[in-house]
Amino acid sequence: MRHLGKKNVIGILIDAVDYEASIDFIFRAARDRRGAAISALAVHGVMTGALDLTHKFRLNHFDLLVPDGQPVRWVLNWLYRTGLADRVYGPNLTLKVCQRAAAEGQSIFLYGSTTEILSPLQKSLEEWFPGIRIAGSEPSKFRRLTGAEKSDLATRIVNSGASITLVGLGCPRQESFAYEFRSALSMPILAVGAAFPLIAGHITQAPGWMQDRGLEWLFRLCVEPRLWRRYLYLNPAYLFLVALQATGLSQFTTDGQLPIEEVLAG
Repeated sequence: MRHLGKKNVIGILIDAVDYEASIDFIFRAARDRRGAAISALAVHGVMTGALDLTHKFRLNHFDLLVPDGQPVRWVLNWLYRTGLADRVYGPNLTLKVCQRAAAEGQSIFLYGSTTEILSPLQKSLEEWFPGIRIAGSEPSKFRRLTGAEKSDLATRIVNSGASITLVGLGCPRQESFAYEFRSALSMPILAVGAAFPLIAGHITQAPGWMQDRGLEWLFRLCVEPRLWRRYLYLNPAYLFLVALQATGLSQFTTDGQLPIEEVLAG
């Protein structure tokens, strides 16, 4: 088990952690009924925080940010000599969490995506992990929730008896959700990105050799060309900023800007 603490990657505090330590953290929080915000960040996720001070604040107040993308793991190993042998890939982490939840009798709640994806997702999880307890599921409204809607949703999730909430809203909406609901749910909230449609069979996973070489972005670009701005702009920008950090030409602080909802709540 490896958990070497949080490391500054262009201003975002990524946990140098492996699957075993990540899962151990999630289930300790579930057993303790403790609110915890967890996300698996690839390059796109890191860059959303690096380019937005408010989102940087959210991410750097997460309990656990795992290195989802190979380029994120490579930077941890390069800059901090963490020696991580593998990334913590969101879809694989989701499956491992569901496997352990089934074994321990912990229940999960699925939030986000669409009914067309949630239905086959739940069916797949029940087939692969007999005995898994899915306390409930609810699709995204694809808009920001009102205060009353947030309160009602939190009540429904808590009353479902779930021990863990899995959120598939896409980056950065899912991280905003986890940040805002952490205290209200008193359970680990795991933002899992593309795990929902992947496990449901709605999108195809990149071949293993492409994943290992950090080329999953190229596969997704070919399959979903609408994402071209994400990859053709953010990937080179990430490499440039990492180079600045590595050479000491730029210092990346981890300070962010308090989200407006926090200011208003205060």
